[in-house]
Formats: sequence, C-alpha cells, structure tokens
Amino acid sequence: MFEIREHNILISTDKSKLQINVIHHYLSNYSYWAVGIPIQTVQKSIDNSIAFGVYLDKDDTVKQIGFCRVVSDLATYAYLADVFILEDFRGKGLSKLLVEKVLKHPDLQGLRRWVLATKDAHGLYAQYGFTALDQPENFMQIKVENPYQV
Repeated sequence: MFEIREHNILISTDKSKLQINVIHHYLSNYSYWAVGIPIQTVQKSIDNSIAFGVYLDKDDTVKQIGFCRVVSDLATYAYLADVFILEDFRGKGLSKLLVEKVLKHPDLQGLRRWVLATKDAHGLYAQYGFTALDQPENFMQIKVENPYQV
C-alpha cells in the first residue's frame, strides 16, 4: 500500500478506502469519457488497476475528493486513466499533487512508456513530461463509441 499525506490531503492506494459511489457518480455523470458507465464496470476497473484515492482528511472525517488509476504490467508500461478531482476542490493544486505522487509510486519506476488520453488537460500532464505521441502512426486502437449507452 502506498500513502502520502500533505497537510489535510491523503493520497492512498488502499482500495478499502475508496468510496465507489463517489467514483461512479463522477465518472458516470461528469466525465466525458465514461458517461453512463455501470458501477460494476467501475468496480472491475478498480479491481484490475492500481487505484489512487484523493481524500480530504479533516476533523476526523475522510471524504473522497479525487481519483485516478493506473493500468500497468509494473515492468515496462503504464496507462494513466480516470483522473479527476471533484469540482468543489479544483484550483487548489490537487491534480498536480496527484499526478506527481502517481509518478513516484515505487512499483511504477523504470517503465519505458507511460500513456494517457486527455481532451483538455494537456498543460497539466506536460508539466510531468507527457508529450504528444512522437510516432502516432505506430499506434492503433479499437474504439467503441458510446459503450455504456443502451
């Protein structure tokens, strides 16, 4: 388990602390990449990833205010996914803190490639060394449009 505290913020990979309803509500309703995602799919994605919860730990109350997960073989490759900070807590540097701590996780050192997909946070990730694909023609995908729409 990996935990970092800075002031009243806790970042932890302890899956027992995750508030699945908070994560599901955000992803299903407010993300542009997972609208309508079933809670069972969110749980399965967490079960098969390194999940990072961001918590406000204040006055004997722990409230989840952010999340991300990393899909990795822990040797060569990592995909950063589902990164969010709840709206009321944005603008306080928490996304930066989260990305910084994820990249320092001891099990994720020495990888040859990190990737992510973002529509609107290029500036955030560029601060940590992420760049556009240098050879996008080498990458392929299977993309299912609106996978969670019935």
